[in-house]
Amino acid sequence: MTLELSSRHEWVRKSELRGMSVECERVGGVNLAQGVCDLAIPDRVTQAAVDAIESGNNSYSRHDGTAALRNAIAEKYRRRAGIEADPETSVVVSAGATGALYCACLALLEPGDEVILFEPYYSYHESTLKATEAVPVFLPTEAPDWTFSFDDLEAVVTDRTRAIIVNTPGNPSGKVWSMDEMELVAKFAKQYNLFVFTDEIYEHFIFDSMPHISMASLPGMWERTITISGLSKTFSITGWRIGYAVCDPKWADAIGNFSDLVYVCAPTPLQIGAAAGIVDLGDEYFDKLAAKYRKKREMLCGTLDDVGLTPCVPQGAYYVLADVTSLPGQNSKDRAMYLLDKTGVASVPGESFFKGKAGDTIARFCFAKEDDVIEDACRRLQVLSAGKERAAG
Repeated sequence: MTLELSSRHEWVRKSELRGMSVECERVGGVNLAQGVCDLAIPDRVTQAAVDAIESGNNSYSRHDGTAALRNAIAEKYRRRAGIEADPETSVVVSAGATGALYCACLALLEPGDEVILFEPYYSYHESTLKATEAVPVFLPTEAPDWTFSFDDLEAVVTDRTRAIIVNTPGNPSGKVWSMDEMELVAKFAKQYNLFVFTDEIYEHFIFDSMPHISMASLPGMWERTITISGLSKTFSITGWRIGYAVCDPKWADAIGNFSDLVYVCAPTPLQIGAAAGIVDLGDEYFDKLAAKYRKKREMLCGTLDDVGLTPCVPQGAYYVLADVTSLPGQNSKDRAMYLLDKTGVASVPGESFFKGKAGDTIARFCFAKEDDVIEDACRRLQVLSAGKERAAG
């Protein structure tokens, strides 16, 4: 008998996000593809982690996280979202927000359970569901507001539907969900007895005076919401893999057990650094993030508009979807590769975030970069304008 891969390998292939990063490296370009935040880590976070390493805090932590980090997370949610979460029983620190979602799916979903994903969706959400043998069901929304209705939800619900994923602010759309939309989903979840998994990793990246709303803070939603977030984006520590789930103890216990099985624990000294950041930097740091990234958004969106790649200006997160119809190619991968070869700027093909043909004319750009990197990318993109001028002449 020939040795073969398991059937599961077909469910999870290399992400196009990583694939475009590899292509960008090949040509020595500017990587606006993968959401790798290149900004400096706050000194307090770095120093606390270094101190932890040097003082010998290098062993396993408790499987659900250090007391310092669990307490910091619980206090932050009490203060900023009005959610009362017991740090002993309702907070599970895991290996990144993706790890927390993976463990939540293992703990709460059966093979064949359906989970509603709003389109455009983050591709790792789809892959995580497939890896745990759940079935993603896609609910299309349209630019620029990415809206939906109760009827839209009812059109995709079945007797196998078990959960909904709410990503606000959204990756890749940058959509920040309104209270009306959150209440609509809450009503739907209660009516059909569903879990709501939230991805709130970009909660501090909101640009247009909209509040961030945590689903678990709505009436009757604590007991059915698994709030998932992390510190990767907030402190520019994507490689540290510090994420967490906050939820009712009856769910947290099982999620924590799966996290223990898969990851044992998140890196102990890095947890200590992240906890110091939450506590010592405080709300002032979080509140300044939005202003810093708003400038980056305006810089990139302005250039995309100038060169004929019309952006769907995001309300939050640090990505922008742009219309790449003007570029040659049959689909978004062709167009993204043309853009990389022509300008040296890497983006992610829209097909990574849509089913069917909806993503063929769209690409995603990441602006979580230092200003000089974005300026370099903008200069490179201007080649497109120069080419049009020569063609017109």
